[in-house]
Amino acid sequence: MEYLDVVNDNDEIVGEVSRKELYKKLLSHRIVHVLVFNKKDELALQMRSDKMSYCPSYWTTSAGGHVQKGESYSQAAKRELMEECGIDAEIEFMFKDKYIHKDSITKFLSIFKTLYDRPLSMKNEEVEKLEFFSISEIKDMITRGEKMHPELTFIIDNHF
Repeated sequence: MEYLDVVNDNDEIVGEVSRKELYKKLLSHRIVHVLVFNKKDELALQMRSDKMSYCPSYWTTSAGGHVQKGESYSQAAKRELMEECGIDAEIEFMFKDKYIHKDSITKFLSIFKTLYDRPLSMKNEEVEKLEFFSISEIKDMITRGEKMHPELTFIIDNHF
């Protein structure tokens, strides 16, 4: 069973709960996102598998997920990057945001980036595909109403 740290409004750890309990009680927690760029400054987006319980078949950041109990943001980012993209690379911290999802649950999003200039081919139970897009293409996708994970839209709207 996956356990996650619960945090207060200052992103300080105040407890731990199972993932199921965290969402049942709408507790504040930590999330990481890794943005994989290529040399053309295009961003890799991940199409989530249609088997995912939340946002199936939605575009999302290159890699992302929960910070597990006892993990640092950077440890979680490197783990997610390997699990979802098959990439073992150095990452660089970009920014951290307080994100309130649908006025109900607070998440602290810590965003990292890396440069990866090879074709992406990862496909597993969570990831349908990975593709590079320019930031303007991503903004157009959002405008057209393509299925975009709300945290991806938040990151693009606030930082690009």
